[in-house]
Amino acid sequence: MVTQQPGFFFAGGFSILFFLILIVSVGLGIYAFVLLVKLARRGIIALDLYNHAKNLEIRERYESVHKDGTY
Repeated sequence: MVTQQPGFFFAGGFSILFFLILIVSVGLGIYAFVLLVKLARRGIIALDLYNHAKNLEIRERYESVHKDGTY
């Protein structure tokens, strides 16, 4: 004879504490992922600014050598 369980959160199923820990863990995981994406985007922007500044510096140094037209 099959015994019926009284509900999902009672004996034989998930406990309420386990369910709360699972929800908190998923929430923290999503929050950490969002922070990681924001950090990566800021890092990409910072790298772009650094590359732009370096390219300007290199252009000024090597293209200004022959600005007067003499070689």
